[in-house]
Amino acid sequence: MSEKSPGRKKARPSYARETSPHVPAAEFKATCLELMDKVKATGAEYVITKHGKPVAKLVPVRTPKKQGIFGSMKGSVLKYDRPFDPIPGEWDINK
Repeated sequence: MSEKSPGRKKARPSYARETSPHVPAAEFKATCLELMDKVKATGAEYVITKHGKPVAKLVPVRTPKKQGIFGSMKGSVLKYDRPFDPIPGEWDINK
């Protein structure tokens, strides 16, 4: 009864339930969808490693709040020097 069947692989640990934020690339490939669900639900972050070195990071998307129309252009004016004065120079409209 203690014999293993020849075609059966050893069960791999689920990194989505682990507290370690580092996940080897091979394990990430196997548990990618589970990790993405965990990130969405809890906001956890994972570092994907290849040969023990970090290569990528799986983080939740943070969308900024939508602003209303009033105040949406605040801080966008770079220069404000007498905007109603005539523009110097010769223009086609003056000819």
